[in-house]
Amino acid sequence: MTPSAQPQNPAAEESFDQRLERLEKIVAELEQGRLGLEVAIERYQEGVELMRSCRAALEGYRKRIEELQGDGELSPFAGDPDATARP
Repeated sequence: MTPSAQPQNPAAEESFDQRLERLEKIVAELEQGRLGLEVAIERYQEGVELMRSCRAALEGYRKRIEELQGDGELSPFAGDPDATARP
């Protein structure tokens, strides 16, 4: 695969659980202290990106749950083009 054919954000294609598992592995590697400086910085950077991705996913899940809990009725998701306003 050529560099231009690679996905822009591979973490976006992974499930939340896969990203979290990878983040936990990175933390364990960094805590062991056996990585060289350059590799440790690369892992740290990857970990920060994964953490941001996981936080964004959690925020989306939180919003979905809030919409579902609402006032006992199901609410459409924000931006749903099929949702109609109730009178």
